[in-house]
Amino acid sequence: MDTTYDVKFWKTSVYEGKTKTTYTVRWLVAREEWRKPFVKAALADSFRAGLMSAASKGEAFSLSTGLPVSHMSRAAGVKWYDFAIQFVDQLWERTSANNRRNVAKALTPVTIALLRSQPTMFKGVDVRRALREYAFNTRRRDQAPPEIAVILRWVQRNSLTMAAWENESIVDEALRAAATKLDGTSVAASSARRTKRVLNVLFEYALKKKVLKENPLPKGKGTSTTAAKTSSAVDKRSLLNTEQAAKLLGWIHGRPRGGRRLHTFFAAMYYAGARPEEVVAIVVGDVRLPAADADDQWGELLLHTAHPEVGKQWTDTGEVREERGLKGRAADDTRTVPCRPALTRILRAHIEKEGLKPDDLLMQGEKGGDLAGSVFRRAWRRARKEVLTSYEFGTPLGRRVYDLRHTCLTNWLNAGVPAATVAEWAGNSVPVLLATYARCIDGQLDDLKHRIEQAGELPDPSAATG
Repeated sequence: MDTTYDVKFWKTSVYEGKTKTTYTVRWLVAREEWRKPFVKAALADSFRAGLMSAASKGEAFSLSTGLPVSHMSRAAGVKWYDFAIQFVDQLWERTSANNRRNVAKALTPVTIALLRSQPTMFKGVDVRRALREYAFNTRRRDQAPPEIAVILRWVQRNSLTMAAWENESIVDEALRAAATKLDGTSVAASSARRTKRVLNVLFEYALKKKVLKENPLPKGKGTSTTAAKTSSAVDKRSLLNTEQAAKLLGWIHGRPRGGRRLHTFFAAMYYAGARPEEVVAIVVGDVRLPAADADDQWGELLLHTAHPEVGKQWTDTGEVREERGLKGRAADDTRTVPCRPALTRILRAHIEKEGLKPDDLLMQGEKGGDLAGSVFRRAWRRARKEVLTSYEFGTPLGRRVYDLRHTCLTNWLNAGVPAATVAEWAGNSVPVLLATYARCIDGQLDDLKHRIEQAGELPDPSAATG
């Protein structure tokens, strides 16, 4: 416990405002000033007398709260660093690898903010890495190399207690730190929201363990006083038209090494709207294609598994990808997506050329196994650079591989496919689908323009005066 006997008291200050008078008790703990305001003089005198009585009895005062040990909650006996590790460990077995990584990212800057002094003897990037990759990783903590272990021991010794969350100024400082990158710039608003969610879960755990008496993040309070506003809507500038998509996929198809395999991957996203982690998880047996001579060349893709890429340090298997169920669905749920004739031809040719069997992965890396995200992202970046004009390359147009999915879903909606059907094919809820793609739906725009024109226009003033 971080305590001191170095305590001094000042006279109670009185501030007479227009509507009320405030009485503020002021005292020093190890040369740090503490204040507590009261609306009545008797309350201030009583509180001050309690502090002075504790000091006269030789009672230690907390460096984190400024209060005597007898006045402190259970939080003062638990260091933040130790509790954060306890929180991570009890989550580990029942959460996904991606969630484990997000929790570590969220707790890292907060932990640095809750130190008695900043670790100037270590590089900032090294401290963050030590916390994110080892301290808050249950599997790797005991495997930390010596130089990392030194950093973590220092952090543990210098961590404030959980009582810091009972101090409003420290709470504000920690939340500002959580919303700031190492270079001083603000994190993305989505990251700030994710950090707030993680902290709320942690504080619920602290309440359950009776370490805290209340959640210091009440509803409506964000992780930063200047949190940026965000929109979940897709930027229309990121969508590809038919000509642009054809040129990009055509360039990829022509690559001498793995071009046709990658073309199949991107085509599945463009025509079926599947997420990248879903495409890499498809097995050949779940591709239901009609016979080559059938009149109807529409097929089906049965999606039931995803292989998100999160890093081998976060998965139970030590693999880069983790096998999971579909996003937002029950573990064994299946989603059926129509396979249009153009995609049917591409998939049939791919399966035949690669000699794939029903239990093989449809999309494989060059040496088998899952197709690496770094491979298809690198190919996509190169295709944009080679195909797009310099102006287009500098815009959001197809900047992310995920924009192929956005383009597909937008095309379905503009073609008049009911939103409920598109949501089912895409694996979204209808409200999320409409909120995401509302700005991109213009399939009925010509008809709407015609209706607006039918309402009539004002007469031309120049014609009337002529």
